[in-house]
Amino acid sequence: MIAPALLVAAACSSQPDDPGAVTPEEAQQLNDAAAMLDANSVDANAVMTTDNGTARP
Repeated sequence: MIAPALLVAAACSSQPDDPGAVTPEEAQQLNDAAAMLDANSVDANAVMTTDNGTARP
């Protein structure tokens, strides 16, 4: 009776072996965020600067 309770308690409080590792769900969220940033980015070659250093599209 006590052994299953200890196993459940140990499973709930265990820490990941690798502190810097991400779960597959977190990796997918990071990939989605990167794709969203890429879709909203501006090509640096498309931006022109004026003589006074300000950017002009």
